[in-house]
Amino acid sequence: MKRRDFIKNTVASSAFLSLGGLSLSSFGQPEVKKITILHTNDVHSHIDPFPANDPKNPNMGGVARRAALVEKIRREEKNVLLLDAGDIFQGTPYFNYYGGELEFKLMSMLKYDLATMGNHDFDNGIDGFYAQLPHAKFDFVSANYDFKNTILNDIVKPYKILHRDGIKIGIFGLGVELQGLVDKKLYKETVYNNPVEIATDMARILKQNEKCDLVICLSHLGFKYQNDPEKICDVTLAKQTKDIDLIIGGHTHTFLDKPVVETNAEGKEVLINQVGCYGINLGRIDFYFDKKNNATANSGRSIIV
Repeated sequence: MKRRDFIKNTVASSAFLSLGGLSLSSFGQPEVKKITILHTNDVHSHIDPFPANDPKNPNMGGVARRAALVEKIRREEKNVLLLDAGDIFQGTPYFNYYGGELEFKLMSMLKYDLATMGNHDFDNGIDGFYAQLPHAKFDFVSANYDFKNTILNDIVKPYKILHRDGIKIGIFGLGVELQGLVDKKLYKETVYNNPVEIATDMARILKQNEKCDLVICLSHLGFKYQNDPEKICDVTLAKQTKDIDLIIGGHTHTFLDKPVVETNAEGKEVLINQVGCYGINLGRIDFYFDKKNNATANSGRSIIV
């Protein structure tokens, strides 16, 4: 009996010691996952940096510098998304000459994950946009532009779901009213639908039906309109909907140093960010998730390129 007890106690002690090798910090320590979202908007075909003697943006921007910055962050972080909120086209002779081919090729080299369409992305017409899509190794999403009677039907989807480290991320796109901004012959039979109504449906589908852990809206509605408070913008979108965690905006060329926090229809926080224009800044937002994939914290800032 004594021998049996000795063996049993020795085995128990050995098991405890082997577990002890994991250290006490291994027990009860929450598993934190981190998703890093990088984003641009309203780059407007600005491939080169501004010259050193530019009066407003001296020696700023440029795709090569943005690429170096993105690659540096990707080396430091495990789960990185790169997104764009529209108006990729129009603004420099590169677009006039190449028609968007160069912009799409460079964004593909930077490994963009997803983009939405801005009004200037129709500047070569819907057929011109379609002609350049073979150069884009990333997808476009737009939920409130109905393309069913156009060449983009079934090509530009309402939303896309991405997976990073077990986190399910649903992303949908919204565009500004094209009438009055774009010639009808350029956008043809594209139908504009109310973005608040569409966003309500998209957020419900992604959060409740698809069980996404994070819901992002790529918006080209504009941040806010001081002279037209009734116009739908990112701020009103955040306030009138629910289940959206982050709105990445464009169109108004609004420079935000860090995300703005608004309260949605359920009293929960929504982040809104926009990083101006011309590729001068790169937006960065980090979301932290617990072991149940609940977002527990976030941080964001604008990085000068």
